[in-house]
Amino acid sequence: MNDLSSLRALTDTHDWGAILPELMLGVFAILLLVLEVAVPRVKKAIPSIAIALQGVALLYVLWILFGSEPAELRTSFAGLIFQTASTDLMRVFFLLSGIVVSHLGMVYLRRNPLARVEFFHLVMVVVAAMMLLVQSGHFVMLFVALETVTIGFYILVAYGRTGALSLEAGLKYLVMGALSSGIMLFGIVLLFGAGSNPLLPGASIDPLAFTNLGAFLGANTDNLLAIVGAGLVLSGIAFKIGLVPFQIWIPDVYQGAPTPVAAFLAVASKAAGIFLLLTLLTGPFSALSHVTVPLLSALTALTLLFGNLAALPQRNVKRLMGLSGVAHAGILLLGVIASTQAPWVVPVILFYLFVYALASFGVFEVMAHVGAENDADQEIDYYSELMHKQPVLGGALAIGLGSLAGIPPLAGFVAKLLIFYAALQAGLYLLLGLAIFGVVVSIYYYFGWMRASLMKGLFLEDECPAPRVPALGTRIILYSVSGLTVLLGLYQGMLPLG
Repeated sequence: MNDLSSLRALTDTHDWGAILPELMLGVFAILLLVLEVAVPRVKKAIPSIAIALQGVALLYVLWILFGSEPAELRTSFAGLIFQTASTDLMRVFFLLSGIVVSHLGMVYLRRNPLARVEFFHLVMVVVAAMMLLVQSGHFVMLFVALETVTIGFYILVAYGRTGALSLEAGLKYLVMGALSSGIMLFGIVLLFGAGSNPLLPGASIDPLAFTNLGAFLGANTDNLLAIVGAGLVLSGIAFKIGLVPFQIWIPDVYQGAPTPVAAFLAVASKAAGIFLLLTLLTGPFSALSHVTVPLLSALTALTLLFGNLAALPQRNVKRLMGLSGVAHAGILLLGVIASTQAPWVVPVILFYLFVYALASFGVFEVMAHVGAENDADQEIDYYSELMHKQPVLGGALAIGLGSLAGIPPLAGFVAKLLIFYAALQAGLYLLLGLAIFGVVVSIYYYFGWMRASLMKGLFLEDECPAPRVPALGTRIILYSVSGLTVLLGLYQGMLPLG
């Protein structure tokens, strides 16, 4: 009877309505496959249907965020899921990312004879997994959601299977992803072994729940097994974000992956990893700050230096975006470290993620219209006189790159300034100096790309692919992201960041 009561108490915590948007995306993803088989006539409309269905899920999450007053912290499924205003905001972030990536997929698949429906199916599954990932309150939930995301990317990175570089990128991502997953899983096992030891204070039968693990680590701050386990978990996440020295896969994978997938990795995957780090460092790992903060500070310094210096000589714009994304990961990690001392920094990090997404998606949207059939070989000189040939594309590129570089009055400047102020308040003077140095260096390679869009390049005119005329959907996206980049640079009160 006691077992039955315990089981009933467990099932009473199941709230399927709490994850309804994720369930909707799962059902919608299956629906796309069914529509392709059952109604072949709508096959050409599948991309538009996929975007519309993601829009439905987005409206529901927006209603949760703005149309009701949820509790400050909601838990369900016996603690596997936790929800706050920040996690709801990240759900909006991933759904918006999925919509833009789906549109980029439409542009990419128009000129590549590849499977269409499966691409949008995978995007929706990965978006749903990312939404669950940032709501994880237990390491089992975290690992399952993270592996769902990673397996989806294994397929998406190698989606351009007719190109050797895409297949090479898929193989490299598979090897590095499997390695990072193994490292993280080993760390989780060590944490479980330490936290379930009945001879230690704070031990429990379920030490992988974030609340239980936090209590255990608080009572055993010097436990070597737990410290090594936490370090391995953080290392596994560092692989996903691309922190030095775990960034080795980024240039080749970004270059070989289709442009929509590179954008997905650059924005959504990085945001999920950063939010996960934020959750762990301010939650269960907070008691180990005497170890985690120095470790992550060293990684931040290396990441800031390597990302910016390695991007300097790049002429391939996809590799440039990958390496500059490493530098942005360093700035975000600087904010994460500052947040361990000042909780008010969390909204600043979320603001930076949204601003980075706006600028990056604007740039990738332009890249999708400038690249040739084999979009792995995009050179800076392909953008020769883009501002004259296609002013909409050229203007969006200038605004996006200017925001990434941190040029006022664009939103990227404000986002960087807020992170730097947080680092100053937290006393991270050395890291702040390296970040400022990195911003100065980044201006060189970002402005080199902008200059190419204004002037004639080294390539002969007939060697440069003609940029495609942006369709209505592209113009809407470019006007939206560019306008918001300027508007958020002047007024930051639009986002409900807390």
